[in-house]
Amino acid sequence: MDFELILKNLTERFDKEGIRYALTGGLALGALGAPRATLDIDFLVHKDDLGALHKIMLELGYEKRFQSENVSQYRHAAPGLSVDYIHAFRQTSLNMLDRAGKQMIGGGKNSVRVLTPEDVIGLKVQAMANDPDRKAKDSADIESLMAIHGARLDWKRLAEYYALFGMDNELQRLKEKFGHAH
Repeated sequence: MDFELILKNLTERFDKEGIRYALTGGLALGALGAPRATLDIDFLVHKDDLGALHKIMLELGYEKRFQSENVSQYRHAAPGLSVDYIHAFRQTSLNMLDRAGKQMIGGGKNSVRVLTPEDVIGLKVQAMANDPDRKAKDSADIESLMAIHGARLDWKRLAEYYALFGMDNELQRLKEKFGHAH
């Protein structure tokens, strides 16, 4: 499956239509220097853009498989690809979208809006809190990002995410592991 081409097609349409989005999940990890295998594409998208997003997805041959207040999922039959959207409507997630920046992916061929390392970590903390079965995978992803970006991370913002989900002890362990105990 050519994730780079699919991602390019999606994000070009998003940019053209003014969709406020940022890449997150496994592909964002790769863009931030911590690549890992993934089976889908994950985005954070502004909730006010969901109508326009739905139109784009249908035009590109995707069908909506699921939608709730917080997330929606589309699937394309041809490549068998799932594209998942986290809906940004609370101030915390809207701030994540505002902080997202362009990153080169695909060997420098495509420029895509990607969440900051701190915000990818924040979503992974939320995912672990919501589904403890994800802890091993998400913890490994978080540690990969911390190993690469540790000295440049906004540890105060990370503390807010961990505190929000009652995981202060976990953050303290990570600070000690990555040399940022204060």
